[in-house]
Amino acid sequence: MKLSGQNKIDPSFNMSSMTDIVFLLLIFFMLTSTLVSSNALQVDLPKSNSRVQNVQSLSVTITKDGTYFVNAIETPLGGLADKLRRLLKGKPNPSFRIQAEVGTPIEKVVRVLDMAQKNNYKAVLATQPKP
Repeated sequence: MKLSGQNKIDPSFNMSSMTDIVFLLLIFFMLTSTLVSSNALQVDLPKSNSRVQNVQSLSVTITKDGTYFVNAIETPLGGLADKLRRLLKGKPNPSFRIQAEVGTPIEKVVRVLDMAQKNNYKAVLATQPKP
């Protein structure tokens, strides 16, 4: 008498639903990450038609009265270069965003641009989109 095994379990695993879930999570995080901004100061930025392609995590804000902020922490002009050097140390493409309030004297912005140029940093001037 010959008995054969009736164990016909399929060992394969269907991954199609898993890839759908991962794709939806990827879309969710891509959309929500563009809405996050590290800027806690609300300043009135100048308007422009151009757009920045990548978002810098470090921001230098300059108010009309000439106060400098690095990531929403007030910083005197004398300590600005050291703070930027410390925060951007070791990054492959060091860059930061300059947010100058409308009415800020251009000399204040040029000082920060000079610091960026001397230290080989990329500085991007932030603007608001035109309506």
